[in-house]
Amino acid sequence: MSDPNHEIARKLLDQLGIQVQDLLPKSDPAPVPTFDEYIARIIPSVSAGTLRTYGTYWQRLQNEWGTRRLDDPTNLEMQALVERIRAGAVQRRNSRGGRSAAEHMVSALRYLYRFAANDGYVRTSNAATELIKPRRLPSPRGAIAAERLHEVIEVVTTTGDDVELDTLLLRLHLETACRTGSALAIRPTDLDARQRLVKLRGKGGTVHWQPISTALLTMLTAHCARGDDPDGQLLRYRYGRPITRRRYDHLWMRAGRQLPWVATQQVSTHWLRHTVLTWVERNFGYAVARAYAAHAVQYTPGGATLTYVRASVHEVADALSALTSELHPLAMGQSATSRVLSPLPLPVWTPQHGPSIHHQ
Repeated sequence: MSDPNHEIARKLLDQLGIQVQDLLPKSDPAPVPTFDEYIARIIPSVSAGTLRTYGTYWQRLQNEWGTRRLDDPTNLEMQALVERIRAGAVQRRNSRGGRSAAEHMVSALRYLYRFAANDGYVRTSNAATELIKPRRLPSPRGAIAAERLHEVIEVVTTTGDDVELDTLLLRLHLETACRTGSALAIRPTDLDARQRLVKLRGKGGTVHWQPISTALLTMLTAHCARGDDPDGQLLRYRYGRPITRRRYDHLWMRAGRQLPWVATQQVSTHWLRHTVLTWVERNFGYAVARAYAAHAVQYTPGGATLTYVRASVHEVADALSALTSELHPLAMGQSATSRVLSPLPLPVWTPQHGPSIHHQ
């Protein structure tokens, strides 16, 4: 038989919308970690690319607030730190008033606090989410004119201590328009010789198969001999060590010493991506250029339309065929639009003849 007092209490709690569990004593929440403690905890959980982007700024947070708790700094303190980062940014030839450093500091804080919010140490709406990020200025990078590109190829493929490697790098980026990180991630097992494709890994863990020419496939296949691990990095120095981004830095520094405009405008590998995608867009349209770049479809009104009209790998192969003057096995034989830009020069390297420049 139930206790009438219990029944009265139950009805009263129901009327008040209170559960019995709500009346039980709650366990003490976990103590909020310091910046030193939490940054050390999340570093093993992030990708190499994320650590490369934010690691310097997290180190700055440790230097400034290492022993402070995550919930201690105010929004005003964070904004002041961002401004100090902006003011103290190293002034280089391509500096833009410390905007990039300030933007990265804001992003580093937000990334850190997103983890902390998920772990329950801070609220979802916190001091970092209210930070003001500097407005990003338009990028000064753009497409390189054909005659200027010819100059770059001429210098890069005739100077340096590894002409074969540098010729391959230029050809790879001028055919695929891939990012530096994608090129460094290519493995020998990523080559599909039968269909003339290379697997490229992009931002956010994306993976796609990009059509390539027989000439590039031949160069990549020959280059595989520099390594002995089919699952290891494909691009290597002559003595077998995998290359890093420093090889690209040296390549453009060398080009800049011979070509003043390269140094003045701070031309980099990403300019090649602009060059190829501009050429594809002008000749084959926006949808094909977007597919060529392997850009993810954004969930916006325009992005929703692109879900239905995105170009296929066969259309990308058509564009590549026009770019290289070499019919690709996946191409459908579709011609470019009526407005055809001047063809781009492409570097070629063969064991018999060494480097040369191919003109369509």
